[in-house]
Amino acid sequence: MADSGRTHTKEYFPELLPPVSLSSRLPASRAVLSLQHDAQMDYYGTRLATCSSDRSVKIFDVRNGGQILIADLRGHEGPVWQVAWAHPMYGNVLASCSYDRKVIIWKEENGTWEKTHEHTGHDSSVNSVCWAPHDYGLILACGSSDGAISLLTYTGLGQWEVKKINNAHTIGCNAVSWAPAVVPGSLIDQPSGQKPNYIKKFASGGCDNLIKLWKEEEDGQWKEEQKLEAHSDWVRDVAWAPSIGLPTSTIASCSQDGRVFIWTCDDASGNAWSPKLLHKFNDVVWHVSWSITANILAVSGGDNKVTLWKESVDGQWVCISDVNKGQGSVSTSVTEGQQNEQ
Repeated sequence: MADSGRTHTKEYFPELLPPVSLSSRLPASRAVLSLQHDAQMDYYGTRLATCSSDRSVKIFDVRNGGQILIADLRGHEGPVWQVAWAHPMYGNVLASCSYDRKVIIWKEENGTWEKTHEHTGHDSSVNSVCWAPHDYGLILACGSSDGAISLLTYTGLGQWEVKKINNAHTIGCNAVSWAPAVVPGSLIDQPSGQKPNYIKKFASGGCDNLIKLWKEEEDGQWKEEQKLEAHSDWVRDVAWAPSIGLPTSTIASCSQDGRVFIWTCDDASGNAWSPKLLHKFNDVVWHVSWSITANILAVSGGDNKVTLWKESVDGQWVCISDVNKGQGSVSTSVTEGQQNEQ
């Protein structure tokens, strides 16, 4: 089951994401019900979607530093854990998942947001949703506390095809993240003009303390390709790093055990993954998120802080920023360290 304290900071950078402290405007009796669980910027950085324990999904216009509420989407019957924007080539499409076991896909048509699809194929809380790279079409992966992962593919005319991986994680699945639609090493080896051979893959993290890698077979079925073991408690989040086609694939994971690992794979087969401990925190780590260029990792934990990490030239991961969530203040000592590094 997802924890009510779940916090997300996808693509979190303090200068880009304005604070949305809606609970501070509510009476104390209602403030606890509006705990924010996720905040996601759209592709262009002009809209912010949030979701909370009050069962709502809200969309704000955040251009020019403002916060204008443009939609308050109601359809869930429990706390909403996560939201995810689809690529804009498919229009303004947003997915949300909830404790109510439902996944709802919302779409904006002529300035009005409406529910376009509702997936009710899980038996317990749906904890994570993630859109596949747009190259594959409109495909959504959903991880649930029932242990299953479902994949929803839009087939046209309002229809969605559903594939389900049962028993993906014992006790439950907490997170899903797609591999980039870039073949490792293609930047160096790919002959010009030749279309790459895309293979759909994604990672998942669960209550069995495992990270699992999944690959679509030629017959369209999904097969477990790899188990990654290093955590000693529930894996709370996984994030497959973006790629421009360099030979190395990278995944970040975080856990209830307070540890964040960076997993790398250098071989073409994709089977030899090695973990490196980024840091051991003193509290649960809820979320990890890569910058678009994959050189900075944002980490959000139960200590109510967001830290930004960067790999130095000697291969060590260094904290370059330390932000107290909701305060927008950067630690002076870290800032000085960042300047020295530069």
